[in-house]
Amino acid sequence: MTITILAVVFVITLLIGVPIVFCLGIGSLAALFAMGDIPLQIIPQKIYNGMDSFPLLCIPFFILAGEFMSHGKITDALLKFSILLIGRIRGGLALANVLASMFFGGMTGSALADTSALGSVEIPMMVKAGYGKRFSTAITCASSIVGPIIPPSVIVVIYALAVGGSIGALFLAGVIPGILVGSALMVGAYIISRKRKYPKREEKVTLVELYKGFKKVFLALMLPVIIVGGIISGYFTATEASSIAVVYAFIVTVFIMKTVKLSQIPNLMVDSVIVTAIVMIILGTSTIFGWIITVHQVNAALAEFLGFAGPIAFLLIINIFLLILGSVMDTIPVILIFAPTLAPIAVSLGIHPLHFGMVVCLNCALGLITPPLGQVLFIGCSIADISLEKLSKEILVFLFIELAVLFLVTYIPFTTLFVPRLFGFIR
Repeated sequence: MTITILAVVFVITLLIGVPIVFCLGIGSLAALFAMGDIPLQIIPQKIYNGMDSFPLLCIPFFILAGEFMSHGKITDALLKFSILLIGRIRGGLALANVLASMFFGGMTGSALADTSALGSVEIPMMVKAGYGKRFSTAITCASSIVGPIIPPSVIVVIYALAVGGSIGALFLAGVIPGILVGSALMVGAYIISRKRKYPKREEKVTLVELYKGFKKVFLALMLPVIIVGGIISGYFTATEASSIAVVYAFIVTVFIMKTVKLSQIPNLMVDSVIVTAIVMIILGTSTIFGWIITVHQVNAALAEFLGFAGPIAFLLIINIFLLILGSVMDTIPVILIFAPTLAPIAVSLGIHPLHFGMVVCLNCALGLITPPLGQVLFIGCSIADISLEKLSKEILVFLFIELAVLFLVTYIPFTTLFVPRLFGFIR
């Protein structure tokens, strides 16, 4: 009865547009009332416990580092460098869009930040160059999900903390999937561009121009190298890496590139605090929600039900379940509520924990662009001033391409395990 109330209240509040953090909190409160003998003081206790974790300190630092990079006009330099590399190909601006997202994703690890920062530059530029507005917005939104896959990634950190995995190993597990998603989108964008006869740049690029473009983005591209390299080498933890990333981003944007003024830093910090607060309160309310589910042994029942499936059927069920859930819920509560239950089941079926972790994270990232409620779609619509219906129709082609990559990653473990094995995380 309690779980029924929890589910019904949660779904109703979600459907009427209540923010996800309040859906979790109100659903949990209703369930506690139904339980009767549980003191309500447990709510603040569980919420606090959900946020009281030293490794979680890396989240605000990663967010602040991303704010420095996104406000430091790094996006312009990345896009121009990407255009220099592949702009002469038919539809080169669309391909450069994807490549820039792959570069930018390694700095912020956020699909929403990617769409906001790059989209405001890329979409008007593509439309002005002769690309369709719907196409320009669709490729921008579709490529933004590379951010949560290519390391470093906030959702990968959340997953690692939820299941007790290695952040460094999970970072490395996302390298090939991220490259596969980006490469597949480029192929799709190229085919569409040839069919629709979108423009290409006619001028040749000299080595001098290429060198100058690379010089402008070199320091920015070193940020993910420092973060991931330091973690996997054991020189510092993820939390220490995130704080080093902030110092590095501060020095690069303020003193070297001089694209961020000292007077802007208070606003950047306020923005980071707001985003961090949103993430942390979701973590807290997800904890009480997950605790109620655990107390009523829903996890055990789910494990017993899914345990009868073989690994192939299990992964198929999980993909469908998470894709649907990810389109209506934020990625963080999805991971926090379901990952601790699903990960042990996957291991019991012989699925490597790193492989399963990347399947979950890729599913959650895809949910961000899945119509009709993908969060990234709303940002794209706002930037381009088009309707969600028009964007949803245009993005379906790219969504199917990314789904193909998802199933490739799901059923070929090599794609996620090769790089971690190369660096000694798997023997």
